[in-house]
Amino acid sequence: MKKIFLCSICNINSGTCNEDCKFCSQSVKYKADIERYKQKPMDQILDEARRLEALGALGFCLVTAQKGLDDKTLDFVCNVASTLKREVPRLRLIACNGTASVEQLRELQRAGVAAYNHNLETSREFYPQICTTHPWDERYETCENVNAVGLKLISGGIFGMGETHEDRISMLQSLKELNPVSVPLNFYHHNPALPLNPSPLSVEESLELITLARTILDKAERIMIAGGREITFKERQHEIFEAGANSIVIGDYLTTAGRDAHADLMMLKSLGFEIATSPEDK
Repeated sequence: MKKIFLCSICNINSGTCNEDCKFCSQSVKYKADIERYKQKPMDQILDEARRLEALGALGFCLVTAQKGLDDKTLDFVCNVASTLKREVPRLRLIACNGTASVEQLRELQRAGVAAYNHNLETSREFYPQICTTHPWDERYETCENVNAVGLKLISGGIFGMGETHEDRISMLQSLKELNPVSVPLNFYHHNPALPLNPSPLSVEESLELITLARTILDKAERIMIAGGREITFKERQHEIFEAGANSIVIGDYLTTAGRDAHADLMMLKSLGFEIATSPEDK
């Protein structure tokens, strides 16, 4: 029986980023109407972790909204990770904190982080159209650093930002070079404060992109459907698994609400899937 990996996201620092990524409501430049805070209280993080673990989440991703790690943020993430490792030991901790050096990644590893998520977002060619404050090559280098220290690499991107099909193939080929263990595929969820024009994909086109990702990234253990799943696939969300996905984000996203978790669990049960309880599950 096919097992589905459930991953969850915890926005431990929200809306404080100075970069100009046109797809991201956490940039201070666009003044999107979102909740903003420097550090989420530890008891709140623990409550979220325990609730999501009880729902079956195996991965728990600690996300900060800034370009990369500085000393203060690194200390905060390490403290959160150490506490979670002690209090909710079954969860597999993922960090997603932007640009990171080898030394910083080793610190996270020592604190109990098992994987690092840093998305390429789109192709190297299209990237200057959506971000001008840091280069695509910097993203790629951070992914290489993750591999160098022996953390599990999680890296994917966003579809539906105005890129061409050639851009999508280029991004997937770049991801293949990095050999991530898990590939989060996001579908652009427009916020009216953002400068990008919405260019929603059809369900058929989106399902074909999942299959394309599974074909090109044939060594990836997981193809995960993340942000935009609900608005892109609507009542056809069950079809993502036939297209090649074997992982989803359960619960809310960074600044947008996800589908009711119990609805996702009922969907998986109705499809005859089990929930993965170990990274080795197939």
